[in-house]
Amino acid sequence: MLIGDVARRSGVSARMLRHYDALGLVRPTGRTVGGYREYSAEDVRRIFHVESLRSLGLSLKQIGRALEDPAFTPSALVSDLIRQTEDRLAREKELLERLRAIDASTPTDWQGVLRIVELLRELDSTSAARRQQAVLAPPENVSVPAELLAEAVLTESDPHVAGALRWALARSGGGVATLRAGTHSQDAGVRRRAVLAIAGMPEAPGAVEALAHALGDPDTTVRRHAALALGRQGVVAAVPTLVGMVVEGSNDVDATEVLGTLSLDPGCTDLITTALVDELAAPTADSATRIRLAQALVELAGPTARKALRQLTHDDDGDVALVATALVEVLAERCPDDR
Repeated sequence: MLIGDVARRSGVSARMLRHYDALGLVRPTGRTVGGYREYSAEDVRRIFHVESLRSLGLSLKQIGRALEDPAFTPSALVSDLIRQTEDRLAREKELLERLRAIDASTPTDWQGVLRIVELLRELDSTSAARRQQAVLAPPENVSVPAELLAEAVLTESDPHVAGALRWALARSGGGVATLRAGTHSQDAGVRRRAVLAIAGMPEAPGAVEALAHALGDPDTTVRRHAALALGRQGVVAAVPTLVGMVVEGSNDVDATEVLGTLSLDPGCTDLITTALVDELAAPTADSATRIRLAQALVELAGPTARKALRQLTHDDDGDVALVATALVEVLAERCPDDR
């Protein structure tokens, strides 16, 4: 077949066929009397092989090697293509996020677009100080989109920059959807940052639901962040985790404070007291743990907690009894009529 016939049947332009010939990819095996290229059936099959490999994203150089080099294994080629495609998708995703950030800022002119681009560049800086400055003092007349802040929160490792981002995000009142997606990340660090940010804006739509989901997270830190935030919102489901924090001595002062606030609800008082008393009786509770539990009891409302604390003044562990006695005296000074 002549080149025009091949082009019509294969869908490959005559210009590209000549290019293949020049590169040595597909050289017609014959020539007519007049010197025109003449392709055999085998040549046409090779053209389709080239086109199939091009559809996978191979360069013409890679295709030539794949067709001619017996040592060029398909598995290695496919692995390279996968990596290249993943890199390209990551770059395109980043570009899409930047475009969405610009669109969310509703720029009215190109100057506004450029200011957002400047902000994005600063947030990508390797300098933590510059990233923090970009959050606290964005370019003039630039309203930082909440989704952009939320994305930055999920990836920021510097504690000072992260704090600035959470502050700015809480002020914006948005970005919860992005943060909720972050709570499902396989990376525990991302989940921690997401829950900590949501905890800073518990009244935002969907925040409580996201925090409640985080109570079941496999990561201890995620659960603790969620429990403290939910407890401050009066959510009783946080009680077991908060009590566990007192037992473990992790943020136990904060957990005790939140348990005290929760105990002001008559429906929670006995639940919390019972949980603390059960832990006091646990065979694994050492002296330091029981002292922390006693300190938690003194913050609770209700007579049951006070009764449990008085019983501890006669505890077999002298250190626990001494601390409980001191705490009872504190209660007596706080509530003289409750001796």
